[in-house]
Amino acid sequence: MNFVKYQGTGNDFIIIDDREERIGRTQTDLIRQWCDRKFGIGADGLILLRDHAKHDFEMVYFNADGRESSMCGNGGRCIVAFAKKLQLIDNQCIFMAIDGLHEARINGEKVELKMTNVSETEVGEGFYSIDTGSPHYIKFVDDIDAVDVFAEGRRIRNSARFKAEGINVNFVARHGNGIKVLTYERGVEDETLSCGTGVTAAALAYYLETGYSAGFSIPVTTKGGSLEVRFQPKDEGFADIWLCGPAVEVFKGSIELASSE
Repeated sequence: MNFVKYQGTGNDFIIIDDREERIGRTQTDLIRQWCDRKFGIGADGLILLRDHAKHDFEMVYFNADGRESSMCGNGGRCIVAFAKKLQLIDNQCIFMAIDGLHEARINGEKVELKMTNVSETEVGEGFYSIDTGSPHYIKFVDDIDAVDVFAEGRRIRNSARFKAEGINVNFVARHGNGIKVLTYERGVEDETLSCGTGVTAAALAYYLETGYSAGFSIPVTTKGGSLEVRFQPKDEGFADIWLCGPAVEVFKGSIELASSE
């Protein structure tokens, strides 16, 4: 089985052209092994590109634990770059993901991905909770570099409120004319260098928290690089949300495919 490895601001993915549907959605052990950084290829997740009857392609995403998961923003941008490499698209496309249709366009070295609209935001005691295709907990901090992302993120993710389904945990602080975001991801069960849906949720929460007045475009810094989130506030929620940033091929290879379950 041939594969390609991509990264979007340090969020890395194994991507496979699976239009022949050789990989079963329940091959959890196999996918987990491939994502393992010691015994496999190593990645935050695995993405299958499949045919779709009405749109350019379908994206099927698995977390590093081998389980099919909710939407991955950086993964969505990476699969768009891969689809162009396969000559399935030119510089724009519409594809199906687990949370519905996504529009995307390639602008130079950047891939711009339209996210699902946000209609509800929970404002809790010291946190925001926003679903941007995946559920996110957002906590604003004064000194983000002092946060133990793994320990504190793991504690919140496994708290009584969120343990059953899990939640991604984002720590956010003002940074230059935008924000800096550090994320603990469920399914990976560790800090990642970047999280697309998390960055998106953090930017929307920052707008709500501060009444951000520099326009509806927020630059975001992560440990893996820089992203931009553009959006339009509505009476209830947000629409026209775009996650923008680089998507880079790292390497390609082949690996033995076990028999389907």
